[in-house]
Amino acid sequence: MFKHNFHTHTSYCDGSSNPEEYVLAALNAGLESIGFSGHSPVPFENDFAIRDSESLAEYCNEINTLKKKYQGKINVYLALEADFIPGVTLDFKHFFDEYKLDYIIGSVHLVINERKFLWFIDGPYRDRWKKGLELEFSGDIRKAVGAYYGQINQMIESQQFDVIGHLDKIKMHNQDEYFRETDAWYIKLFMETLELAKARNCIIEVNTRGLYKKRSNALFPGEMILDEMHKMNIPVTINSDAHKPEEVGLLLNEAAEVLLNTAYREVYIFSSGGWKSIPLA
Repeated sequence: MFKHNFHTHTSYCDGSSNPEEYVLAALNAGLESIGFSGHSPVPFENDFAIRDSESLAEYCNEINTLKKKYQGKINVYLALEADFIPGVTLDFKHFFDEYKLDYIIGSVHLVINERKFLWFIDGPYRDRWKKGLELEFSGDIRKAVGAYYGQINQMIESQQFDVIGHLDKIKMHNQDEYFRETDAWYIKLFMETLELAKARNCIIEVNTRGLYKKRSNALFPGEMILDEMHKMNIPVTINSDAHKPEEVGLLLNEAAEVLLNTAYREVYIFSSGGWKSIPLA
């Protein structure tokens, strides 16, 4: 049984409940570790991120209080899922230094185009994804997906963080309509990203949320990418990306089985000494 989840969202951002409810759910699910990774503040009106620096300080204080309260029962860690939008968001190092985080998950949810408009590639509404593709990229899927992976590449090269979040989430609302993951141009894009991730020693998370929310028929990233990652010896961790307490442990073991099938034999977890590998089986 895999007993760790390092990607968790609470009511401080777009999650449903207060942090302690997630700790209690993690204990009930038999987890040994839970990491809180609220969406970092962004400088525009939105409904998904921690609101401002005051709210962020309150979030950090509450997670640090839970660390002490549940010490010896479960490992609680303080982190952020930091959004990277070049020229818009703060450097990730600011959050590390100012809030003494344990780690950062670096992610792209909003893709910027040359006119500085943002395409939201996440969320439950496929129509919004399709509308953004038409409005911001004139329906040019290669250009849009290239911008997505290009933004992740820029994040890898310019930011200080530990884990790449849901690497191929761009596929979620595609549903094989605009491109296939076996298309040569698509493979070229993600392979370029993997090369950069390897060079910068990034951990890539295996994210189960798309599967249990029934928005994807595969993990993020999918097995084809996982195969390439294993060949390149890129380290992985497993996360549920929980937005509700009952989601903290969803499909973690199933993700571990997929990794075993792709020949991975170890996975990384966070501990008080930093990231370390543990056996998968």
